[in-house]
Amino acid sequence: MAGEMRHFHLLFWLLLLAVAGQARAQNRWERLPPTPALPKPVRSGLVAVNRIRLWYAVFGRGRAVILLHGGLANSNYWGGQIPALASRYKVIVIDSRGHGRSTWDGGPVSYHLMASDVLALMDELHIAQAALVGWSDGAIIGIDIAIHHPERLTRLFAFGANSDPSGAKSAGDNPAFADYRKRTRDEYARLSPAPGQFDAFHEQLDRMWNAEPRFSDDQLRSIAVPTWIVDGEHDEIIRREDTDRMARLIRGAHEVILPGVSHFAFLQNPEQFNQALLRFLAGD
Repeated sequence: MAGEMRHFHLLFWLLLLAVAGQARAQNRWERLPPTPALPKPVRSGLVAVNRIRLWYAVFGRGRAVILLHGGLANSNYWGGQIPALASRYKVIVIDSRGHGRSTWDGGPVSYHLMASDVLALMDELHIAQAALVGWSDGAIIGIDIAIHHPERLTRLFAFGANSDPSGAKSAGDNPAFADYRKRTRDEYARLSPAPGQFDAFHEQLDRMWNAEPRFSDDQLRSIAVPTWIVDGEHDEIIRREDTDRMARLIRGAHEVILPGVSHFAFLQNPEQFNQALLRFLAGD
């Protein structure tokens, strides 16, 4: 009888753990949905800029909107946003240097250098000005451009950015980030023209993340481009106080915290993310 009771208690606790695990899995912000596929572009290609070849793709027509992905990712991550935007705007996605289909020259990587890549591509495509939508590293690149070349931007949507290394935190064993680390390695192997460079390139990014960005209060105050500072309610790596700092210092900035999502909001709730994007682009 005692053995049966122990067996019953064991089954009971296993059931509780299973239910708790299932409930945990239902939290939208803890999941990393699949990377979307890109729609068919109007055109795409590689452009020689700053000693590398930068990959881009263009969708739709209208006023230019540039989408910049986060660290270790690629333009495919915007696959859920492009259809919502391309019916109204000319959407340009870019694989940042060393990411996705773009090449890397083996040298140091910095946000300012990647910002210069974006500006060089804009010149090649004869885009004088564009709205810029950035996620994480892409958002930091956008802030760099807003500080140093505001004449090139009409608006800036900075999602999941930090203004200083102290504004970031470790994701630890967060399940979505654990999946992301593995996924980006696999995607790099499939997309990169030099798939064997992943570890060396990741090391360069780690150096950049540890040292950059370092936007001063005065630099943030100098931004005059209409700006939205956006983040997910459950962002795993960005400290809320840094998001608040940027929104407070940038003149006229609109701070938006998207509920129920994390650093991967555009994958976890694309409808919510796209609604915010369309409001931003409409100037609301």
